[in-house]
Amino acid sequence: MRRSTRARRSSGNARSKRLLAVVGTLAVFGGIVAVTQISSAQDRRTNLRTASVACTASSPGATAPGGRGSTTRTWQNGRWVRNHWGDGQMSAAECQQTRAGGAGAGTPAVACPDVKSRLPQVPDQARNEVDRNLALLDNQIAEANRRLAAEGNRNGSDFVNNAILRPLKDKRTAVLNRIATAIGRVAQRPQGLDQLAECALADNPQNNGGQNGGGQNGGGQNGGQQNNGGQNGGNNNGGNNGNGLGVLAKDCGNSKLQAHDGFQNGNRCVSTAFGEVGAAANNPSLLITQFPNQVRRDQPFTLRVTTRNLVRDRFLAAGKGGYYVESSLLNDQGLVRGHFHTACRMLNSLRQPPAPQDVPAFFVATEDGRGGNQPDDVLIQIPGLPQSGVAQCAVWAGDGSHRIPMMERANQTPAFDVVRIQVN
Repeated sequence: MRRSTRARRSSGNARSKRLLAVVGTLAVFGGIVAVTQISSAQDRRTNLRTASVACTASSPGATAPGGRGSTTRTWQNGRWVRNHWGDGQMSAAECQQTRAGGAGAGTPAVACPDVKSRLPQVPDQARNEVDRNLALLDNQIAEANRRLAAEGNRNGSDFVNNAILRPLKDKRTAVLNRIATAIGRVAQRPQGLDQLAECALADNPQNNGGQNGGGQNGGGQNGGQQNNGGQNGGNNNGGNNGNGLGVLAKDCGNSKLQAHDGFQNGNRCVSTAFGEVGAAANNPSLLITQFPNQVRRDQPFTLRVTTRNLVRDRFLAAGKGGYYVESSLLNDQGLVRGHFHTACRMLNSLRQPPAPQDVPAFFVATEDGRGGNQPDDVLIQIPGLPQSGVAQCAVWAGDGSHRIPMMERANQTPAFDVVRIQVN
């Protein structure tokens, strides 16, 4: 009996040890699997992060002249005009700088209207005081840039506006008043200098497109994936709800093409709804109201574009996936929210249409937060055209996602204009 009991105990202990060994092996194996999965997930995240910032060659004609950033600002008639080169597509150099986290990557700079060029002839008696105050304006900008570089990125846009830009405006207003007073003591006091007090951020690669850039409303969130034909297809295709017109398709439900993702690629099907269309009297229109008849090669020139019923406050960077992803929107007055484009291309023939895929010599999208139901001017500075011949310069309105705005009636002319300029 004792032997039998001892044998049973020995056998039980052996089974327990084997079970513990198996459990231990499984735990170790499971731990290895878990570590492998975590490591693989980290690798995937790293690869995704790397892929998301990988720099690809920008489209021809997409970058700004002179190596400037993808978004630049100019001061016009008391407001900042924002120009998006290549619809917000960064140049390869700008992308590499952003990816590497270099000194200019994501580091905005304060841009202020030039005061010296706006002053009248300064009398000799006021020269020294005016020069001292002009130097003070430069020092104020330099100090604002130092604080922006040190604190701006980590504290956000509210901090930049309230702690840097607004105090800078107050300081500049005081200095501009001193300049006007110094000149006014010995000559006619200059008017309107206080309009040069407000500054803004310029050439910030991470903020291209402002608050409306493609990153927030671009392809990832509102792109073709969510509104694909699978959800809306079938029921509305064909003749259903087609007013008896034999409509062939009303969405991408039966399309054989890949879904559009917000980037500038063809052979795609766009499911984004057209959106809001205004009343005929509120539909956008524009005109090139000033242009040269001829220029020399590489000679800078200016187009004056006048818009009506276009609120220029909405731009989703096509270079970031904001192309055709947002429906058209109207403001509270029933006016289209968007921007406008300007392009110049050389014509090889005056008898045959140009090849549609050719890249223009000049292209920019413009928004400035202005525009309404009254005519409003914007100046487009063109740095010059490199070829001799006839240039076709065109402007056309776009909604926030780059489509020509819709009109109430079919017999209304869309918001575009074209001129021809001889380049010698």
